[in-house]
Amino acid sequence: MELAIVFGGASFEHEISIVSAITVKSILNYTPVFIFLDDEHNFYLIDEKDMNARTFSSGSYKKMKHLSISHGGFELSGMFGSKKLDVFAVLNLVHGSDGEDGTLASLFDFFKIRYVGPRIEASMVSFNKVLTKAYAESIGVKTLDYEVLYRGGTNIVKTALPVIIKPARLGSSIGVSIVKVENELEYALDSAFEYDDTILIEPFIAGVNEYNLAGYKTDKFVFSMVEEPQKNEFLDFEKKYMDFSRRSIVSKADVSESLEKRIQETFERIYDPIFIGSLIRCDFFEIDDEVYLNEINPIPGSMAHYLFDDFNSVIYDILENLPRKDKISTGYDYIHSISSAKGK
Repeated sequence: MELAIVFGGASFEHEISIVSAITVKSILNYTPVFIFLDDEHNFYLIDEKDMNARTFSSGSYKKMKHLSISHGGFELSGMFGSKKLDVFAVLNLVHGSDGEDGTLASLFDFFKIRYVGPRIEASMVSFNKVLTKAYAESIGVKTLDYEVLYRGGTNIVKTALPVIIKPARLGSSIGVSIVKVENELEYALDSAFEYDDTILIEPFIAGVNEYNLAGYKTDKFVFSMVEEPQKNEFLDFEKKYMDFSRRSIVSKADVSESLEKRIQETFERIYDPIFIGSLIRCDFFEIDDEVYLNEINPIPGSMAHYLFDDFNSVIYDILENLPRKDKISTGYDYIHSISSAKGK
């Protein structure tokens, strides 16, 4: 079954998406169709041989074939009309805005294109960290205490130092700062507000146990291994950037069966039903023997391939079990009945 990978997007994480696409290309045991979405929302068909960083940094992708989108898929225009790309489904690999905020999900749903990735509802609750907190609370999943500040507000931080400051709608640790002393606070807030008008502030817990788990559901849940990320104080942009581009499989975290089961059970509660059709990674904390959700990654870097023993089987499995929307049949019985009653 032919798979297309859509990557790029108008996002602060644009380059991360390119790195993810190049990395996934090297992992798959077949050649997918590559569709690049630039920051002006133009789609380009990228040949496999041109899937390298320079194609995009140099702007040479602009000389490549433009694609349009229509009912059922993407089209390539030619002298004798348009030709539909022979694609079974699309893998949404656009990180941040466009990919994770529901924009592409809405587009694919509207044009009835099958896709791997978060649906609209899932995008809404995972893209915005404030909504993630509310969603977790609604399903009985613990998160750290937090406060929210808005650009143009008073910007008085009530949480006791040290704190971690995050833009509410951004990933890859962009704009994230740890503040330990008062005189660092103003700069950290300004840095976060450069990327978002809403920021999240949480207590920073040094040395907290952190675990990552990826997975998806078909007729049953399929989990990756549990990873304990290697970090200094937190996973910064550079560390995540390198992680996205790695090809090797990570080592399984040294956790008890009991903790692994509780992490998996928490993942299940988060995933089902709104994330059906996507492969996600959840990042958890363990504090006083309790599992806390840190973040939901609805389109993890390089699809978290390094957490699975056989990533190709994972993709095939998801593609064979994509959710389908029921077709809504429309009719005009009501209008006809009104017209008949009026004699028109």
